[in-house]
Amino acid sequence: MRTGLDCRDVTIRFGAFTALNAVNVAFAPGLLHGVIGPNGAGKTTLINALSGRQALTAGQVLLDGRDISALPAHARARMGIGRSFQITKNFPTMTVFENLRLAAQASRFGVQPFWRVVAGYPNLTAPAEEMLEFIGLTARRNVIAEQLSHGDQRALEVGLTMMTEPDIVLLDEPLAGVGQHEVEGAVNLLRRVSRGRTVILIEHNMSVMMALADRIVVMTRGAVLATGTPTEVRSDPAVRAAYLGEDDDVGA
Repeated sequence: MRTGLDCRDVTIRFGAFTALNAVNVAFAPGLLHGVIGPNGAGKTTLINALSGRQALTAGQVLLDGRDISALPAHARARMGIGRSFQITKNFPTMTVFENLRLAAQASRFGVQPFWRVVAGYPNLTAPAEEMLEFIGLTARRNVIAEQLSHGDQRALEVGLTMMTEPDIVLLDEPLAGVGQHEVEGAVNLLRRVSRGRTVILIEHNMSVMMALADRIVVMTRGAVLATGTPTEVRSDPAVRAAYLGEDDDVGA
């Protein structure tokens, strides 16, 4: 089991604007870590820093105690860090199955031999079929991705992320655009994803976050305001004042 990801004094500036200000937080292995905060708090920037999509101005990102701050996103993916996005990144004109098979192809081949069609590789077909079942889209395997509901598109996005068999999964608002009737299925998928993995989840649905997360990181203005269990965060006066509101019910 990996030791998780650590941020040490992670700072990111865009000109005069400081998006992350000396962030120190440890994401312990095997837990689901929720990251919450108002818009502009630096949540997505933090995920970008962890995944290698955003260079640091200062500080370090550590994996297993190894400094990976200078490594690009594709190198971190090979080391077991998977990441999804706020806006779905699937191939809209391909079927669900074709999307997953292409992800399997990308993760298993550097260059595919041009003389052999992709359908001839059972080591690509089998994992794609398994992922269809994992994300609950077996019945929709031949549906064009852009014709899926928002909830099913989010499930496919998660499936594409999981095709690299990551140990650490970074999920940026996987419930965005999901209809209320699809939330239960999405939450169940997130539970399956988190089994045996370290998950870092950004999500605005507080009911979902409080039900799923083992630990929560609260951010505001590019800094960490508080960390703790959902119960600890729920009762923290500073968190309620700065983010949740004095009269808000965190569990609502």
